[in-house]
Amino acid sequence: MGGELLLRGHIVSASVDVEDGLVAVDGGHITYAGPASDFHGDVGSAADAAGGILLPGLVDLHCHGAHGSDFSEGSAEGARAAARYLHSRGTTTLLASLVTGAPADLVRNLQVLRLMAEEGLVAGSHLEGPFLSPGQCGAHDPALLLEPDAELMAELLNAAGPSLASMTLAAELPGAEGLVDLLARRGVIPSLGHTAADHRSAASFLELAAAGLSGVSTAASRGGQRPTVTHLFNAMPSLHHRSPGPVSACLSAARAGNAVVELIADGVHLAPETVKTVFELVGADNIALVTDSMAATGLEDGHYKLGTLAVTVDGGVARVDNTGAIAGGTATLLDVVRSTVSAGVSLRDAVISASAVPASVLGLSRQAGDLRAGTPADVVVVDQELNAAGVLRRGEWVAELQRSA
Repeated sequence: MGGELLLRGHIVSASVDVEDGLVAVDGGHITYAGPASDFHGDVGSAADAAGGILLPGLVDLHCHGAHGSDFSEGSAEGARAAARYLHSRGTTTLLASLVTGAPADLVRNLQVLRLMAEEGLVAGSHLEGPFLSPGQCGAHDPALLLEPDAELMAELLNAAGPSLASMTLAAELPGAEGLVDLLARRGVIPSLGHTAADHRSAASFLELAAAGLSGVSTAASRGGQRPTVTHLFNAMPSLHHRSPGPVSACLSAARAGNAVVELIADGVHLAPETVKTVFELVGADNIALVTDSMAATGLEDGHYKLGTLAVTVDGGVARVDNTGAIAGGTATLLDVVRSTVSAGVSLRDAVISASAVPASVLGLSRQAGDLRAGTPADVVVVDQELNAAGVLRRGEWVAELQRSA
C-alpha cells in the first residue's frame, strides 16, 4: 500500500452512506470510498478511525473570520490564521466574507483575499455589501452603505480578479438589476440579502440572476451555479400572510431548484423548528448551511470588532454594541451541522447542505464537498456526538486524528 491511509467508519456523504465504510487516501486524493467489504486490500490493522463517522470536508459560503481575526481587517497574517483555524475545525473549503466598508478598504481587503485564494487557503471572497438596504443593515455600518454604483463595482471586480465568488445585494435598490447582470457575466454569484424587497422584486432578482448565470460562458463561469439567498429570514422582513415579502419568493425559487438559500442554523439566528421546516419545504439539495462566523469564533465571550463596528459576545451570542443587532455567528460549520441534526434534520441531509450543495454553488463539485474516488482528500472524522476527532485537508492532517481504541 506504500503511503496509503485507510479510514474506516460510517461514511455519510452525498455519494455514499454506508455503516461499515472505508476511505482510502493516497497522494492527497481519495482512491476509494465505499463499503469496507468491497475494498481490494487489507482493512484490518491498517484501518484508522474504526467506529467513527467519516464526513466530507465542510464548505462554508459565508464566514467573516475566526479565532480573533476578521477578514475585514485587511491583514494577510490574520486572514491566514482565521482560515487555518476553520480548516482545523472541519471547514476545509470556505469563502472569506467582507462586511460593508469604505470603498478603499474594500479594495484593499479584496486584494488580500485574492492572495489567500492564490495560496489555496480560501476558495475565494464574498462581498456582503456595500449595496444593502439601510432598513435591513443588521451588523453593517449604515453610514457606509451605498446605492449600486457600476464604477465602484468595476473597481472592486478589478481588485478581486477571479477570486470574487459571490456578492450580496438588496434587490430593491436602484441599479441593482444592472449589477446582477454585470456580476453574472463575470461569473460572480448574485446573492439576495439585507433587503426590504417585496415578493415580486425578490423573485425578479433571483430569476434574473439564475438566467444570467446559466448564460455565462464556461470560460467566465465556475460551472453552472445558482444564485443564493444570504441567510434566509435574517436581515429581511418576516413572512406575513398579507405581505409575504422576500421570504416567500426565496422559498419558491429554492423549491423549484432555481436558488440556494443559506441558513445560519446555529441555534441563535433561527429557531430549530424553522430550520426543520425549511428542510421539509425545499429539501437539502437547495439549502446551504453557513456560519456567518466572526472573529470570536473559537474564543471566549468578550469584546470584538466586525468591520468598523464594536461587538460584544455574551453567552456565545455576538451583538453590535450600539444597536443590539446580532453580529454574525460564533459557531463553526460542524457546530451548525450538529445543531441542525438536533433540530430533527437527518445527518445525511445536514451534511449534504454543509458540503455538496455549497461546493456546487461554487462550481467545485469535482474538487470538494463529497467523498468519492478522484477528489482531493478532505475528510472530517467525528464521533457519535459529531465532535471532531480529526480533519484531513488535501491529504494532510490539519487536526491530528484521535485514534480509536
